[in-house]
This record gives sequence, C-alpha cells and structure tokens, in this order.
Amino acid sequence: MDWRRVLAYITGTVDEELLLRNEYLAAENRILSEQLQGRLRLTDLQRKTLAEIGYRLGRKALAEVANIVKPETILSWYRKLVAQKFDGSKARGVGRLPISLEVETLILRIAWENSGWGYDRIAGALSNLGHSVSDQTIGNVLRRHDIPPAPARKKRRGPNSFEVIGWCWLRRTS
Repeated sequence: MDWRRVLAYITGTVDEELLLRNEYLAAENRILSEQLQGRLRLTDLQRKTLAEIGYRLGRKALAEVANIVKPETILSWYRKLVAQKFDGSKARGVGRLPISLEVETLILRIAWENSGWGYDRIAGALSNLGHSVSDQTIGNVLRRHDIPPAPARKKRRGPNSFEVIGWCWLRRTS
C-alpha cells in the first residue's frame, strides 16, 4: 500500500470521528437548551471564551452550532473584546514619569556649583551628559528644594556639592 493512501485513510477516519463528536455535542446542546427555563446568565469569562471560539468558527458554522445565544451576539462580543484590547487604556498612566534620584541630584549639584546658570543652561549641561530634562523640570526640582532662580542665587560657600547630594537624598526619602 502507498503511504499517501494510508495517510488519507487515517486522516479521513479522524475527520469522521471529529464530525461525529461535533454532531453529538450539538445535539446535546440543543436538548439542554430546550430544558432551560428563562434566560441564561453568562459571566464575562464565559462570553469571552464563546466569542473567541465563535469568531474562529465563523458565522455559518456558528449558526449551526450556537443554541443559547444568536451568532450575531457572539460576534458582537468578539468585536467588543477586540475594541477593549486596543483602546490603549493599559498604556495610559497618570501624569509624567518622575525623574530619577541621580538626575535630581545632578541638577542640584550643577545649580549649587554654578550659581549664575539659569534653567536653560543647566538643561544644556545635562543634555551634554546624556540626560534629556526640560528647563521646566529643572525649575520644579529647584523650587522643590527651595533654591531660587539664577538671578536671586548668589555664590554660596554654604553646603558643598556632597552635602547637597545628601540633603537631596534625605528630602526624597522622607
């Protein structure tokens, strides 16, 4: 016997068995749905499962198999499922991401060591170091640490950059 004939015979037998199983399950579903009293309540997970399988099955086959819900309803569940998946709600967040402690410490250090520099110049220096921070963010950081803008800032002998770094860390952790 040729291997192609054997393969065709085995495939045909398996297909026939699957068709019989499907026919039995469809008949069983019909009998059970006839015994139901009133409306059947499905959970969201059950709707999702039926929608995914129903979409893969197709409208024509679904019309033959579906007993508890119309095929149009199942396909509308699938459309809503796809719409929820791509609505972008998972990617949305509240506000902007905070800057790292390293960058905030660097902003404070540059501001203390270069008292004549404004927000734009500090932003440029950070850009040269590979950090992309806006001048508005730099202003927010300096205000948060009670450091005045460049014209009001004077060359101070007070805390050196290491004390500023420690102070920034203490304020961030408290």
